[in-house]
Amino acid sequence: VVQSKCGILAMLDEECLRPGVVNEDTFLIKLNQLFATHKHYESKETQNARHIMDASLPPQCFRIHHYAGKVTYNVTGFIEKNNDLLFRDLSQAMWAAQHTLLRSLFPEGDPQRVSLKLPPTAGFQFKASVATLMKNLYSKNPNYIRCIKPNETKTAMLFTPELVLAQIRYLGLMENVRVRRAGYAFRQLYGLFLERYKMLSPRTWPRWAGSDREGAKVLLAELAFPPEELAFGHTKIFIRSPHTLFDLERRRQERVAQLATLIQKTFRGWRCRTQYQLMRKSQIIISAWFRGHM
Repeated sequence: VVQSKCGILAMLDEECLRPGVVNEDTFLIKLNQLFATHKHYESKETQNARHIMDASLPPQCFRIHHYAGKVTYNVTGFIEKNNDLLFRDLSQAMWAAQHTLLRSLFPEGDPQRVSLKLPPTAGFQFKASVATLMKNLYSKNPNYIRCIKPNETKTAMLFTPELVLAQIRYLGLMENVRVRRAGYAFRQLYGLFLERYKMLSPRTWPRWAGSDREGAKVLLAELAFPPEELAFGHTKIFIRSPHTLFDLERRRQERVAQLATLIQKTFRGWRCRTQYQLMRKSQIIISAWFRGHM
């Protein structure tokens, strides 16, 4: 889709810049010629060549086999939408308004950055945006939050199985579940694991003097989990079942409540003793002054 020279978006940009009669039909013909043998591309023409009968694919459409499933695209309006060009004089007028927000939205209107090149097409802007996003993601350690839409009407307590199943399939969650079931559902570095759960054992709490790996082994040995639920790697602890992890979290929450109670008890005892000592000291001073003036 986003290959620099032979991708669909590159072909769309080339078709927009080509002289002569340009429309969606010529664009679709070019795609059929270029991707006729590609296993992830199909259209009405490629289906006819393979003797495949599929009424769900209209003549003006092509279909791409993505990782999570098949997606059908209608080429109607592709050329016009891709040529969504912003005229240079309009950008310069927005820049001349001297408003901070408008200047941030139309940086190409800066007279010092005037370029005689054609404005970028919608497809080029999309590829540049995706490239920037991927560069940013590769430089981070992202955590994905996948939201599932239960129904189309935004109604409470309404669950549409077909809609949810389609979202799960297209998000790739089915493959993730299969991979997790085949291996270990949870994995974490020894140091992070010990820092989070060391409070569950008196041998590791409050401080563990040995290595993180040995500390994790001692901790889990005292919690008496089945050996088949655990595996110890070079740098990480592996837990097979989510139920084991949930049990760890439950014990941790209970232990945190106990430690919070202990901290509160210690603080209240210190505060009461301090107040008592101040009151006793004041009472002694008052008694001494009173006896001295009797």
